[in-house]
Amino acid sequence: MFFGGAGVSTESGIPDFRGAEGIYTRAEGRIPPERILSHDFFFEHTEQFYDFYKKHMVYKDAKPNAAHKKLAELERAGKLRGVVTQNIDGLHQAAGSRNVKELHGSIHRNHCVKCGKVYRLEDVLNAAGVPRCACGGIIKPDVVLYGEALDDDTVSGSISLIRAADTLIVGGTSLTVYPAAGLIDFFHGKNLVLINKSETPYDGLATLRLYGSIGELLGSVAL
Repeated sequence: MFFGGAGVSTESGIPDFRGAEGIYTRAEGRIPPERILSHDFFFEHTEQFYDFYKKHMVYKDAKPNAAHKKLAELERAGKLRGVVTQNIDGLHQAAGSRNVKELHGSIHRNHCVKCGKVYRLEDVLNAAGVPRCACGGIIKPDVVLYGEALDDDTVSGSISLIRAADTLIVGGTSLTVYPAAGLIDFFHGKNLVLINKSETPYDGLATLRLYGSIGELLGSVAL
């Protein structure tokens, strides 16, 4: 099993959140990004939300990197049961991974909050101002905003995969953002492998710790 965070996609040109060049660091304005990316702000200031969202959260031209491709290759070879990701970019699927649990949703799925009609990312990006459905309702990205709960089915599926694994590879995450980081506590297998550029709170429990580029480290794995 693989569990990953924002660091998996930084090598695809998508910044992380709290790093030196992260989205929260680079964002302009006096309103904290955590506030803008909240459930209440979305409905109270929808136009401001979408200004930030389209500029800082959507990277439609990003391509899978060596880490995404290797994980898909491992799955095809029958050596990886699935991926649990905190990312919303859809790059694991673009690389060919099939069993992907997206804890925080995806920019590629959107729906009308009034009638439930489903929309593509392109529909949102091509809309002038606030994207609206034909029924007049606001179109909302299927991403988990601050103040919203994770999807129960996605969490249950993620826990089942982690519990069943004998080896869990965790990469590109500081393991400090909850409730997602807490899923690691459901792993009771033999080998916990941590790949990150810096230390995490779980380093002391790891069978193997690797510090560095996840694309280079995973990409070099031989089947």
